[in-house]
Amino acid sequence: MKKGKVWLVGAGPSDVGLLTIKAKETIEQADVVVYDSLVGDAILGLIPRSAKLIYVGKRAGNAAMSQENINKVLLAEALNGNKVVRLKGGDPFLFGRGGEELELLTDNEVPFEIIPGVTSAVSVPAYAGIPVTHRDYCSSVHIITGHRKHVDKPEIDFPSLVKLDGTLVFLMGVGSLSYICDSLIKAGMSEDMPAAILEQGTTAAQRRVVSTVIRLPQDAEAADIKTPAIIVVGNVCSLADHFHWAEDRPLGGVRIIVTRPQELASTLSKRLRENGAEVIELPSIETIEIEDNAEIISMINNLNQYHWIVFTSPTGVNIFFRKLVYHKIDLRTLAGIKFAAIGSATAKAINDKGLTVDCIPKQYHSTSLGQALADTVKDREKVLIPRARIGSKELTDALDDNDIEYDDVPIYDTVYVRHPVLEARELIDGNKTDYVAFTSASSVKGFVNAVGAEDLSHLHAVCIGEHTAVEARKYGMKIDLSDTITINGIIDKITQLQKEKTAGKKE
Repeated sequence: MKKGKVWLVGAGPSDVGLLTIKAKETIEQADVVVYDSLVGDAILGLIPRSAKLIYVGKRAGNAAMSQENINKVLLAEALNGNKVVRLKGGDPFLFGRGGEELELLTDNEVPFEIIPGVTSAVSVPAYAGIPVTHRDYCSSVHIITGHRKHVDKPEIDFPSLVKLDGTLVFLMGVGSLSYICDSLIKAGMSEDMPAAILEQGTTAAQRRVVSTVIRLPQDAEAADIKTPAIIVVGNVCSLADHFHWAEDRPLGGVRIIVTRPQELASTLSKRLRENGAEVIELPSIETIEIEDNAEIISMINNLNQYHWIVFTSPTGVNIFFRKLVYHKIDLRTLAGIKFAAIGSATAKAINDKGLTVDCIPKQYHSTSLGQALADTVKDREKVLIPRARIGSKELTDALDDNDIEYDDVPIYDTVYVRHPVLEARELIDGNKTDYVAFTSASSVKGFVNAVGAEDLSHLHAVCIGEHTAVEARKYGMKIDLSDTITINGIIDKITQLQKEKTAGKKE
């Protein structure tokens, strides 16, 4: 059997935006992903559903897999011919034990690549407004591990570090914070030297405590700082009050779950992230194209009998046109046919095919679309509706009420899905999530199915329309409706809610 290959991939500190392009592309093509607990949730969301997942970290008291066994797992999976991604928080070669994981691979002549990651030693201070170097404050930066295997206290040459007069960054040192600060002072560092501890950097939950070397341990304890966190010591820490920025963005410090199908989530997620939110893509539904059957084949071969084609989603548009290509139907067959779309996103999908939309309702929902068609379709004109197998009855009821002839042809199914890594219940427990964005009633149903709970009164749901909100209310969710039934409407509503919440805290 042909040997596979191993990629040691640095996942960065947590923010999915800091993942390199090469890392993202490699993750998305993996057969096997071996990952640890420091990989951000949004990055885990990129792992393909088809990949085999092997968790080797430590969480909730579960013992981690030993390093020796991790090395053996990488070798075994590669020898089975797989594309293996070893996904590690931060950078694989900065206290990430990446070198150890390569030794067994090289001994067995297994090919590998290293994809560096953005290290928390630089990125986490940056997100806290602390530049690790500044020519007015220091000329060097030094990264030290605050943890050593089988040693209660890290073996660090503190006198030498103090003499360097640079910025000191201690990784994995939360448990040794008092020892580190005391040792720096004993080695000659001023008690008033600025120092900071930075918790959960680059996430919505990031916190910083800026103090002095002598006071930092008690200030960190008062703030109940937990791991993961890093320690920064140096005059540059005093700049945090001037250079902070991450929490100042409109959605800074906000965590949002996006439940749209994966192929539709990118626009919403991108806009939310641009406004500072930490976005976790947790698709609760996916669409599966229905294989050709008699009804679909009849539709494809008799397009000339229709005067209108009505689309209720971008998914329907894309699948419909894929079927035309598959069946070798000339697009000129559509000449003279008019098109209707339920909303702006669906209209854009039609426009992207080089076609003009002739009917779009003022309100983007099925009832309004049905009424718009009733007002527009002429006598003896026939309508084709290629859409989900379980489509909204409000649309066809409006056509029936107005004696409009139509064929309602299912071309895809909507099914509930669960993420292979991320647990929906874990993401919403303990107020970890500020908002859940729902763009359809089916996404609500899928999300509830993934959570496995009927009482979700602690969740704040932002829904794209009343039909979606009706479903969310069944589970006691706190509901806010977007002012417009669009993706921009969802974003604007969340931004408005967060602005009001922030203003309330200041009063």
